[in-house]
Order: sequence, then structure tokens, then C-alpha cells
Amino acid sequence: MALSLLQQAAQYLKKALPLMLKYQIPTTPTNYALWYTYVSEQNDQLNGQLDAIVNQYQTCPPSAAEALYREHIGSQQELDTRQLRQSMEAMATELSQSIRDTSSDTSAFRAKLDKNFGKLNQLEQEATSLDQVMDMVRLLVKDSDDILHRTDYFQQQLDKAQQEIVTLQHKLLAAEKDVMFDALTGCHNRRAFDLDFKTLLRDTPKGICVVMCDIDHFKRINDTYGHVLGDQVLKAVANRLKEGCRDSMKVYRFGGEEFAIIVPSSQLQVARHQAESLRRSIEKVTVKDRRKNSTISNISASFGVAEWQMKDSLAKLLERADAQLYEAKRLGRNRVMPISG
Repeated sequence: MALSLLQQAAQYLKKALPLMLKYQIPTTPTNYALWYTYVSEQNDQLNGQLDAIVNQYQTCPPSAAEALYREHIGSQQELDTRQLRQSMEAMATELSQSIRDTSSDTSAFRAKLDKNFGKLNQLEQEATSLDQVMDMVRLLVKDSDDILHRTDYFQQQLDKAQQEIVTLQHKLLAAEKDVMFDALTGCHNRRAFDLDFKTLLRDTPKGICVVMCDIDHFKRINDTYGHVLGDQVLKAVANRLKEGCRDSMKVYRFGGEEFAIIVPSSQLQVARHQAESLRRSIEKVTVKDRRKNSTISNISASFGVAEWQMKDSLAKLLERADAQLYEAKRLGRNRVMPISG
């Protein structure tokens, strides 16, 4: 049983690694776990979502991989990153040693079986006494008991390793400094933006737009209603942005009240139209202040849109989008700039 489990695991790895190479997937623990689960065909929903992402991008962007891992494999419990790494290394070392020990014991047992069965054949041909045959049988039983004991121990080690893996999966993404999500809004963060944009630019070297979004008069909201209500406004706007993202658009929190949206496979006119739809949807956002029994309803945001040009750097693209955002603010806020594509 133990050897068949190892053989199955090896088969999955042999399937996963070529796919990761084909789609230029970085060899990180998260990606290994994701693609290992994919080729094992244990989760139809995961496989469907991953297929759709690969069909769209011809790869799996880092933030998409992180999101799939969070949804289908990992969880939100806390674990220090160093403790996680040490636990995984210790588990891998122990399991590897058990595999080597059991493999060696199995080979030795097979050699003993071959030798002893050869002696049995010889005894049968030489008309040996019953006592001699029984001595040979006792030796076989002793060797069998020994290898069974070692195999049982190995199975226990496998079971223990599996339990540890499950525990680690429940804790894997808890170290906030290593995740690619903003804790308050649930949006992807700036780190995810940089990684995703780099990946998309490599695989789709044209037709990418960036939309910068900034909540209007956010300082006034905080000063008037307090930071607790301000956080509620941030979350409400973030949810509206995420709900409004279509056709592989993705929203990221840049910090404070500023968000960025990547609009892949689009030109400026299309991205501007998408930004206008998001602007109108934010106008409908309301947040209730239960302490004062009042509602914050005058929420709006300004948008700046820029299209990637040949030989652009990411910094230059963001600079142009920011310039359009500042112009929208200067002209009275709650608008999308440029005025036309």
C-alpha cells in the first residue's frame, strides 16, 4: 500500500512539472501544490477555474494562483513563516528517510525471499527431512514479520506526514507579509499588481490598460464619521469595484483610498468605458452609521486611465494614469480622464 501511494505521488509530479514548464509557472511551494492537485483531478471546480485562467492568459498569474490556493487548498489561520518552513523541511526529511529505509528493507527482504525459496526448491529435490523444511519456514516467517513491522512503521509515518500537511494547509497563507491580498478590503495588493502586470506584459505585449481610482474627499469622510466608518467605505467601494470587473479585469488596493485596475487585452477607449461604468456604480454605494442612525450616501471616485505603449516601463505607465487621475480631481472629481479615447 505504501509503495503504491509513493508511485502515485511520483506519477502526479511527472504530470505536474511539464505543465508548469509549459506555462512558465514559477516553481514555488504554492504552485507545486496547486498543479499537483490539478493533475490529481481531485477537485473539479479548481480544475475548471485553472483551465479558464490558462486559456485567458496562457499562464497562471501569481495573484490568480494565490487566490486559487486560498480558495481550494489553503486557509486563513495564522502561522509564522519561519515555523512553517521549518515544519515542512522537517516533515520532508523524515518522510524521505522513511522512504529510503523502507525501500532498502524491501529490497533486502526480496533478496531473502529469493534465496530461501531457492533453498526450498533444493530441499524438495533432495528429499529433506520435515524438521529441515520447518526450519526454513520459520526463517521465512521471521523475515516476513520483520518487513511487515517496518512497512507498518512506514505507513504510520505517511499517515503522520499527511496529517501535518493538512495542518499546514490550514495555516499556510496566514503570514500577512507574504500574501498578496489586502487584509481590509480583500483586494489584491501592490505586490500582486507588480507580479501580475509583469506576467501579462510578457505573455500579451500589447493591449493592456491601467485604471487608477481614488475615493473623493476620503479625508473628509474619516474626519466626519471616524476611521471605523472610513474603513467601511473602503470595503464597500472595493466590493463594488470587484463586482464591476469584467473580462479578466482585476482590482488592486494601492494603499490608502487608492485602487488600481488592470484591463488586459484592451485599448484606451474600452478601458475608459469600463472605468465610467465603475464610476457610476460607486455613486450608488451607501454605508450606514448605526451609532448615529445615519447613512453615508454621497460617495464618489475619480479615475485616470492610461494605455501601455511600446518601450513603456511600468513606472511610466502608472505616472500617466496618475496624471489623468489628478486631472480628474482638478476638474471637480467624480469623473474619468481622459475625456475620450
